[in-house]
Amino acid sequence: MYPEYMHPSLKKVEQTRNKRFELAKSGKPVFPPMSAEERDTVLHKFHPDYKSDARRKVHIGPNKGEVITSEVADILESHSRIDPSLFDLSSPDYETDILIIGGGGAGCAAAITAMQEGSKSVVSTKLRLGDANSMMSQGGMQAATSVTDTPTRHYLDAIGGGHFDNKPELVRALTEDGPEIVKWLENLGVVWDKDDEGNLQLLHGGGTSRRRMHSCRDYTGAVILRTLMDEVRNHPDKITYLEFMPTVELILDSKGRVAGGILYNMETEEYFTVKANATIIATGGYGRLHIRGFDTTNHYGATADGLIMAYRAGARLLYMDSVQYHPTGAVFPEQIAGFLITEKIRGAGGQPVNKEGELFVFPREPRDVESSAIIRECYEKMMGIKTPSGRLGVWLDSPLIEMLQEEGYINKQFPAMHRQFIHYGIDITKEPMLVYPSLHYQNGGIEINDKCETNLPGLFVAGEASGGVHGRNRLMGNSVLDYNVFGRRAGLNAAAYIKSVKLGPLSLQHVSDYEKALKDAKIKTNRIAPVLLPSYTPENVRKRQLTSHYEGTLR
Repeated sequence: MYPEYMHPSLKKVEQTRNKRFELAKSGKPVFPPMSAEERDTVLHKFHPDYKSDARRKVHIGPNKGEVITSEVADILESHSRIDPSLFDLSSPDYETDILIIGGGGAGCAAAITAMQEGSKSVVSTKLRLGDANSMMSQGGMQAATSVTDTPTRHYLDAIGGGHFDNKPELVRALTEDGPEIVKWLENLGVVWDKDDEGNLQLLHGGGTSRRRMHSCRDYTGAVILRTLMDEVRNHPDKITYLEFMPTVELILDSKGRVAGGILYNMETEEYFTVKANATIIATGGYGRLHIRGFDTTNHYGATADGLIMAYRAGARLLYMDSVQYHPTGAVFPEQIAGFLITEKIRGAGGQPVNKEGELFVFPREPRDVESSAIIRECYEKMMGIKTPSGRLGVWLDSPLIEMLQEEGYINKQFPAMHRQFIHYGIDITKEPMLVYPSLHYQNGGIEINDKCETNLPGLFVAGEASGGVHGRNRLMGNSVLDYNVFGRRAGLNAAAYIKSVKLGPLSLQHVSDYEKALKDAKIKTNRIAPVLLPSYTPENVRKRQLTSHYEGTLR
């Protein structure tokens, strides 16, 4: 329950609700959407990406000289976990057609599609199969399936939302494949929300011109990934998945083609080698780097592993100067700080209001603009609400949804959200939620084309680890579509690629070369990467852990 000192502000939200309800019910805009100039101003003044120390040059590797997010530059300029000289690559522990690194939505979709093309795969996953951001997405998946919508409209929305920095060929693939993905998932067993007449239920998302958000209540990611995981598990003869065995370095052959990876068993602390004719990186994002110190919506293993391995091997990165903060992460109760409050809440009529109960931004601005407006409200206008630990937030008026839709709508459409807050004595059908932007998505990543190919032969990338699909800002629901579209494309094109590949001798020379590049650039660091798991050990305790020679070790 909310502390007593917050009750006067809660009362003001309640007092303004009827007036805001009448305006919302009228069909008129509840708040004027920002112009392009206003959006640009609020982004440059308040978005964390634009702070003076938010970015720096990276000094080695394929993107040398580019200005990227500081924490990403730090993790790229790190030591490997392995000594290449200790590995005998002449007798791999596993041999397979395709090595898939990551067991979330993109990895599972790739494995299923590759299997349908006759290829076998090994899925290397850091935690359990399905422990991924894919499982945690709530609100829905965009796809142009209604009679008033088209992939072209979806394309224009996505391009605009990405500030026109998206790679057009990738956005075309994303939006044109969308309707087929809806059918594909339904055929696999996904049960989409539908109305009483059996039509797909579609809602608005921020930055969209049409209703195209498909959902499974607020369990969308869980329902989709459970379905994909079941299909993976149904074919053990074609798909082998190795849990708690992340890939920590790529292997190349004598011609520079990616030819598998070094895996680390997190339970036995042993290393294993996998030889593969093609490799797909599907490792997701980097939320657990806690960029700019923000809380995150991401799962425990989201530590940029795929970026690091690919970069050491010579893959180019794209748009690594851009971070997405979801406008509405929970800030109270503080036990769930960073917890995602789906954009579907605002799509259904929920409104962000300040401590006086005043609506201060159009509820469905693109995510970076909405986040910046909330930060402005809290820190420039001083109209936020402070939590007992000193965090600031604004109210997300969820009771308004029950008035606009119908009584019981929240419990029907957002059962997981409702239960999450009831656990802490807050009934979101009667009281608003306290929210603030939360580190949510890796806008950039490894550069790919529409076949998911990188500049390294034999290396494909799908899902959040890739860059270019969303430009510098992703619209809601496009990530779920992304990992399905490009997961399938990666599986399809990797299966086609391996038909003409005959690998040469295997090598880890690129790891040694990267270490030399660190030395030549006079980069002194105690970081090792991939990090694998984030450390939340207090600094005073870490200083006493004398076995931890490097930051980022498991202990």
